[in-house]
Amino acid sequence: MTGPDQPRLVRRFGLLPATALNMTNMMGAGPFITIPLLMSALGGPQAMLGWLVALVIVICDGMVWSELGAAMPGSGGSFRYLREAFGQAWLGRLMAFLFVWQFVLSGPLEIASGYIGFAAYAGYLWKGLTRADTLVLIAVVGLVNVALLYRRIHSIAIITVSLWAGTLVTVLAVILAGAAHFDRRVAFDFPPGAFDFSLGFFLGLGAAARIGIYDYLGYYDVCYIGDEVRDPGRVIPRSILISTAAVALIYLGINLSIIGVIPWREFVPAADHAESGFIVSVFMQRLYGERVAAIFTLLVLWTAFGSVFALLLGYSRIPFAAAERGYFFRPFGRLHPTKGFPSLSLLVLGAISIVAGFFSLGTVIDALIVTRILVQFMGQIVGLVLLRRRAPEMPRPYRMWLYPIPALVALFGWIFIFATTELQVILFGVGVLAIGCLAFLVWSWRTNRLHLSPLSLRSQ
Repeated sequence: MTGPDQPRLVRRFGLLPATALNMTNMMGAGPFITIPLLMSALGGPQAMLGWLVALVIVICDGMVWSELGAAMPGSGGSFRYLREAFGQAWLGRLMAFLFVWQFVLSGPLEIASGYIGFAAYAGYLWKGLTRADTLVLIAVVGLVNVALLYRRIHSIAIITVSLWAGTLVTVLAVILAGAAHFDRRVAFDFPPGAFDFSLGFFLGLGAAARIGIYDYLGYYDVCYIGDEVRDPGRVIPRSILISTAAVALIYLGINLSIIGVIPWREFVPAADHAESGFIVSVFMQRLYGERVAAIFTLLVLWTAFGSVFALLLGYSRIPFAAAERGYFFRPFGRLHPTKGFPSLSLLVLGAISIVAGFFSLGTVIDALIVTRILVQFMGQIVGLVLLRRRAPEMPRPYRMWLYPIPALVALFGWIFIFATTELQVILFGVGVLAIGCLAFLVWSWRTNRLHLSPLSLRSQ
């Protein structure tokens, strides 16, 4: 916790920059690469129900993040919340370790989805792009991303602003073009039996909701820099709510723009239509011709690269911060000897993200969501309840509205997302955590940390 002697200049993020930070991480290549997958999940525009289910889960889960972030406004986010909620003994350290452990995989999976989207849209400009060409392109883009980040933070800020500007232009262009040519008969052309509430429908709804969750990821990013937020008790909850609402409207506009111009049957199922990989380029070609579509495709590539750049920048700092505090493998806590950035963390996450980019987009999204659910999302909900009981005197500038209803809605939502995932992906997520538990025990034994107090850890 920060004290009254903390320098005020550190807390420079007010409501506007905090909201912009969340939105920057939420709005990447997601809406340009997931629309065909979303529509394929339920075979038509009724798949937007999954997107709405995801929105409900995210809003309720955002209240969990808001209370935790306002009560413990330090850097680290989930790492800090899990450690405090589950106690300062071995269980709290286990949960903090598992969060970082799964993040070393789930973070690169999220980055890899951007690489996959980049390669898919490159296929519009590079006719005849083969599978081998795609893998090479993903590897090259991944290496360029690591190379750009392998430097001091000062020059990175300029690159980040430039990439984000391209993202805004791309998103606004899609929404404005779609609004000018929207046809509701095309957008809401439901197939027969679209709302037949069978087991298959609910499995498809879960698949659509997972894609929606993927599109919203990042609504909580302000919590990772709590030490730099001004008036965190007010700014953190409001920035989460505002950014979620704003991005929801933007995504709704993008989704309706596409399906209101291009009949969904032309790109569903996504696996059977090669053009689904660059659906927004097809959208612009249909409206304005190939030249405009080519220019726009370059903007999408710019946006995709901007998102993976920002993600790898932020995510590489999480294992570093945990290791520096004695809660993860010590080598991850070392800085580059001359350039002052977490070089090992950057290289490890960068390498895993390139390898993950060799899998399909749907597989990467499912594995990403399932891997995070158990420890980070569900773990934090349990942690919030524990903190309410164990530390009722803890200052809570923001208290969840209608507690515990939003927490229960989020919990059941995460359970629904998890239970409707394919069995092999569930086993993968559980297996990752099981191996993480073994790694924690071995690491704790080798470093004599299993029974150490938090003060002992910080002193090492």
